[in-house]
Parts: sequence; structure tokens; C-alpha cells
Amino acid sequence: MGEVRGGCCPPMYLFRSEPMQLVQLIFPIESAHLTVSYLGDVGLLQFKDLNVEKSPFQRTYAAQIKKCGEMARKLRYFKEQMLKAGFCPKKSTAQVDINLDDLEVRLGELEAELVEINANSEKLQRAHNELVEYKLVLEKAGEFFHVAHSSATEVQREYESRQITEESLDTPLLLEQEMLTDSSKQVKLGFITGLVPREKSMAFERIIFRATRGNVFIRHAVVEDPVTDPVSGEKNVFVVFYSGEKAKNKILKICEAFGANRYPFSEDLGKQAQMITEVSGRLSELKTTIDVGLLQRNSLLQTIGDQFEQWDLWVRKEKSVYHTLNMLSLDVTKKCLVGEGWSPSFATKQIQHALERAAFDSNSQVGAIFQVLQTKELPPTYFQTNKFTSPFQEIVDAYGVAKYQEANPTVYTIITFPFLFAVMFGDWGHGICLLLATLFLIARERKYSSQKLGDIMEMMFAGRYCILMMALFSIFTGLIYNEFFSVPFELFAPSAYACRDLSCRDATTVGLIKARPTYPFGVDPAWHGSRSELPFLNSLKMKMSILLGVAQMNLGIMLSYYNAKFFGNGINTWFQFVPQIIFLNSLFGYLSILILVKWCTGSQADLYHTMIYMFLSPTDELGENQLFVGQKTLQLVLLLLALVAVPWMLLPKPFLLKKQHQDRHRGQSYTPLRSTEESLQLESNHGLHGHEEFEFSEVFVHQLIHTIEFVLGSVSNTASYLRLWALSLAHSELASVFYDKLLMLAWGYNNVVILIVGIFIFICATVGVLLVMETLSAFLHALRLHWVEFQNKFYEGDGYKFYPFSFTLIGDEDE
Repeated sequence: MGEVRGGCCPPMYLFRSEPMQLVQLIFPIESAHLTVSYLGDVGLLQFKDLNVEKSPFQRTYAAQIKKCGEMARKLRYFKEQMLKAGFCPKKSTAQVDINLDDLEVRLGELEAELVEINANSEKLQRAHNELVEYKLVLEKAGEFFHVAHSSATEVQREYESRQITEESLDTPLLLEQEMLTDSSKQVKLGFITGLVPREKSMAFERIIFRATRGNVFIRHAVVEDPVTDPVSGEKNVFVVFYSGEKAKNKILKICEAFGANRYPFSEDLGKQAQMITEVSGRLSELKTTIDVGLLQRNSLLQTIGDQFEQWDLWVRKEKSVYHTLNMLSLDVTKKCLVGEGWSPSFATKQIQHALERAAFDSNSQVGAIFQVLQTKELPPTYFQTNKFTSPFQEIVDAYGVAKYQEANPTVYTIITFPFLFAVMFGDWGHGICLLLATLFLIARERKYSSQKLGDIMEMMFAGRYCILMMALFSIFTGLIYNEFFSVPFELFAPSAYACRDLSCRDATTVGLIKARPTYPFGVDPAWHGSRSELPFLNSLKMKMSILLGVAQMNLGIMLSYYNAKFFGNGINTWFQFVPQIIFLNSLFGYLSILILVKWCTGSQADLYHTMIYMFLSPTDELGENQLFVGQKTLQLVLLLLALVAVPWMLLPKPFLLKKQHQDRHRGQSYTPLRSTEESLQLESNHGLHGHEEFEFSEVFVHQLIHTIEFVLGSVSNTASYLRLWALSLAHSELASVFYDKLLMLAWGYNNVVILIVGIFIFICATVGVLLVMETLSAFLHALRLHWVEFQNKFYEGDGYKFYPFSFTLIGDEDE
């Protein structure tokens, strides 16, 4: 649904959906693109797909859609690169004419340039990282060899301790460029230096040790300023001393398996210093080159960011325009496009104006044709909503979209939903907390509406005005219950009751005497804390729940009458509405009257006994349960009406529907001959009904189910409204427990620390349980009462939404 943007709109109608019309548009191909674009600006026409039999690749504008899709991909790539670089696209409101082909070339050039810069940057960065690693290897490995030259005999002793001799090796020892030589022995050691991932270093050492049977000497060094590799992570410098070609080959394979990077190294200290100097110089040059490339990349991204929003919006619009053009059919002359779609009746002038403007701006020699078509097809449902009514409409639509011009429950839900929520949540302290949170969202409405919020926050922000109404009604019902975080206050006047003696708090109502006028608004604070508080509030809230439930169910049945009257369905009026209203009020309407009479008269009559024996022994005397004269006779009449209403609801409607069907077909059996055009028109008008078969058994069974459902539902739905009493009682008792057992208990210790801890736990319990969990619970129960108990009395909800082609909706769509 949503808001209508633009002028010349009629006042908002929410009870019935907007009158819709099926229109046909015919316009020349040369003005087609501009015409659809202008209609997208109007946003009040839902096009029908006239090419359903064609695949997307067979349609006229498939090539243009593919081109727009490729440009959208490039724009997504640009956006990813800008976000990585910390750039935000600038908001642009300037309207600039852009050519599709020119933009495609421009985006292609920018993408190629950016890809090349990124590739060069990655290559340079990789070389820079390798040089940094090489420098670390030179520094750390140099420390090993400095120690080795100062005490070369330690290495030799370790090999001697392992009894390694030249004769025990599989192949002769080979001298390499990097060797450690001990003049006292003929054992010659080669070495391999490099970097290994830190988390794999222990496993790397164990595997080498086992593969060479311990005939190696390994040294590791933890790098103080570790080099972070995107794949391997932090690394350690290692040096492996080995003896023999076979051992060398095994070590090289293990290095490859562990992703270890090997670097050349010289044992000569002079050459080491020279290599470090050379590597440092190359690092400085690479750093300068990388910085220049980064500046060039940032400059390119800044250029893209200045026009990104404008390009992105334009590509989205173009893609949606071509998608819409693919829904139109080509005229037989191949020179015109024909389109059909639904639009509100009030939008006729706006659409015609858009067509005329498109024909003028495109210099077309032929104007567009606009005509309204007659159809039996069910139109889409369109309600004009605003930011206040939208969340309530969404609540109703979640159950089912209203059938075209069916009575919309949203009109009543705006009041009844927050009110029933408040009946269960009633506490004016909690209501104020809810109100403050909602006012915060409303105050930051402009900021949050343009931001991407989380899922939960998005739902709360979208329903901020619904929550506002819930908070206001919660304050109202909280004042009626006289509860502020479960604490009563004498807000409007002193209590009407005074204590008879000192033990009044522990006594029943006998311990209270009426000393002042009746408390003017809500529950008298004297009830709170007395032994009779729970029985009194239980009785009050239970009876109030029944009254509210019966009133809302009667409202639902009345709306079914307005639906039947609006659609001219006399059968539903006389054989559905009348028996339903009689049945419901003969039983539960009568119970509501008894509750009101008992409240007004102060009678001690037992209403449970009265209602039960109204069915079991309707002719017995009522005795002390009689509330007024003639009550017994009235009960007999109401019971008889309820019994009559059941067959009244069940039997006549199927037979009348059968008679209607027979009369309709009897009128079509003998008709004068018509021309071909008249025959086609008759077939199109009655195609939906002319060949339907009337299955009386199916209709009768459906009516039987509907009757049983209503009769049993009248009882179960009335009982379901008792959840108002149960949830209200639970909320009140939880608030009382938190107040007495947390706040007041901590206050009684006369200890500042315990008091602070108690207040903290009380706040957490109040927010977590009462303001979050109880709010959600009451919301869900109010939702169920509206969906099941209220809407099933009249609401079919089998329509479909009006989704116009509108550019204002493009920004919310994900490509």
C-alpha cells in the first residue's frame, strides 16, 4: 500500500479501498521510453504482463536490460571499493540527462582503470611484504650465524651426540653456497632459511624431525613486529641445518606443504649487511610507489563517488523502465506498443497528462491513446496510508489483503488494537517508559528514516506511531487500575474508605468503612494491599473482558452487514447477518446486560448459576439470582431465538444460491441470435460464470461448516477474550512482586550498597520482563484477538495488493 506522492489526490479513504479501473494505453515506439518514464514519476499505474508466454530472452528489450544489469554490476563493484577505502557516495539532487551508451562506455573505462590500479597495487604490496619478510629473515638468521661462528663446536657436539658420520649417510655430503664448516671435522652442514606460519611452527618442526630421523638442527625466532599475511597469518623465522641431499629434498617438500617461504642467505657477515642495505633501499622505493598508486586510486574513487548516487539511481530507473516495456505487446504494425494496467480512478487526469507530456517532449507525430476497459477481473486493493496509519494497515495485511472494496478493519484497529493491548499492559508508570522510548524514535524520525537499521530496530521504528498509541492507552488504563509500577496513588481524590481498626490492612472489606464520596476515577487505592484485592480485581477484570469481547464481536458482525449491503448481497444480510447477531446477543449479549445490571444494582446474584441453568432448567424459578422483573420470560425468549437462529443460518442460504444459479442459466438458455461481436462480448462478460457447475453438496457442506464454526466460535471466542483478564493480572502481580521483593526488601536493610544493588536489579527486571517480554506478549495476544475473534466475523482477506510502477520505490529494492 503506502503513501501517494504527488498532488491532485482526493482525501484519504481507509474504510473502502480506492475505486480502480483497468486502462489500456497505446503509444508509438519512438515515445515509449519517455512515456513509461513519466508514468513511473506519477507512480499510480500497475502494468499487466501481456507477454507471459515469452521467456525473458525473447522479449523486445532483453538486450537493454542485460546492458543495465552489467552497468549495475560495475556500480556495485565501485561501491565495494569505495566502502573499503572509507569513501561515502555523495548525495546528489541535480538532474542531468544521461545517455545509456555514453554511460556504459564511461563506466567501462572507469572499471578498467580501477581494476588495473588495484592489480598493480596488489602486485606492489605483495613484493613489499616479501621484502619485509626477507629483511626479517636476514636480521634474525644473522643472529643465529653470529652465535654459530662464535661457538661452532656446539653444533658439532650435537651432531656427534647423535652419532652422525659421513659413512652413515645415504649419499655423499655436498657443499652449497650456504655452509657451516668445522675445520676439526669433515661433517659439512647445509641450511635453509625462511618464514613459517606461527600456528604451524611446532607441527613443522615435528614433521621435519621425524622425516629426517632427527638428523637436523632447527632454530626458530619469534618476530617481534610480525608480518601478517592474508592467508597464512603471523609467521616465525626459522633456520634448518641439515646434512645430505636427501635430507634437503625432504625439507624442501615439507616447506612447500606448510606454506613456508624460503629466502637466500649468506653466512658471510659482510654480504649479510650488504643484502640488508639493498633490501632497505628497495623497500623505500616500493613504499613511495605504493603511496603514489594509493593517491591515484583515491582520486579515482573520489571522482566516482561524486556522481555515484546519480548514476546508480539512473541505472535503476532505466532497468525498471525496460522491464516495464517488456510487459507491453507490439501492435500488428510493429510501430506501436499496447499496454494494460490498473490505476485508481482519481489518477486518470495525471496519467493522461503524463502521456501528453511524453508525446510532446519526444516530438512524436502521433499522440497516445488512453481508454478504460470493462472487465470482470477482480481489481487490486489500494489504500492510501501515511506514516501513522501504515503500521496498522500492515498488521491487517499480515493476516490477509482485503478483497477489493471490502470493509477495512484498519479503521477500527487504529483504536481497538492499542486499547486491548493497554487492557493487558495497564500501568501508567510502564506506559510512561514506553511513551518516552517512542518519543525518542519520533524525535529522531528524520535521521533514522535515511539510515540502515537492524531488523528489530527497523520494526520498532516502522511501528513507532502504533507503539505511541499503545503507550498512551497504557497510561489511560493504568490510571483506571490505579497502578504506578504496582503502587496506588490518590491522584484524583482521597480514598472513599477508612479503616475500622488498626488491623485494617490484614482484614477483608468488613474492616473498611465508607467515610468519603466514591473515588471519582478508576480503582480506589484502598483496595490495593487488602486481603480482598485479588477477588475484587479478578471479578472486575473478568467481567470487563467479557464486555469488551462481546462489543468487538458485535462490531465485526455489523461490518459483515455493511459488506453485504455494499455488494448488494441480500442473502448474506438476511441469512447470515441477522441470525448471527441474534444468536450472539441472545446468549452473550444477555450475559453482558446481566453484568451491567449487577454492577448498577449491587446485587449478589450468581451469574454463573444463572447462565448454566438458563440451558439446563430454563423453566425453573431464579430465586435470589433474579436481577429484574420478567427475567425468566426474557431468558426463555432468548433461548428460543438462539435455537431458531441455528437452522436459519444453515438451511435457507444453500437453496437460495441454487435457485439463483438456475435462474441465471435459465435466462441464457433461449436468447435471440447475435452478431459475432455481441457473442464475443457476452462470452467475455460471462466467461467466469457461464460455464461454472453448481455443486449443491459442496455449498451445503461449506455452509454447515460455517454454521458450526460460528456457533462454537461464539463460545470459544468469548472465552478467548478472558486473556485480557489473565494478562492484566499477570502483569500486575509481576510488577507487585518486583516492587515488594526487590525494591522494598533492599530498602529495608538500611544499607547503601544493598539498596543500590536492589535498585539495579529492580530496573533490570522491570525493563527486561515487564517492558520487553510483557510488551511482546500483550502485543501478540492483542494481535490474535483481532485476527481471529474480530476479523473472522466479516473479513475475507483474499485480495491482492496494488503494486504500481513507481520510481519512488526503486531506492528500497535490492538489485
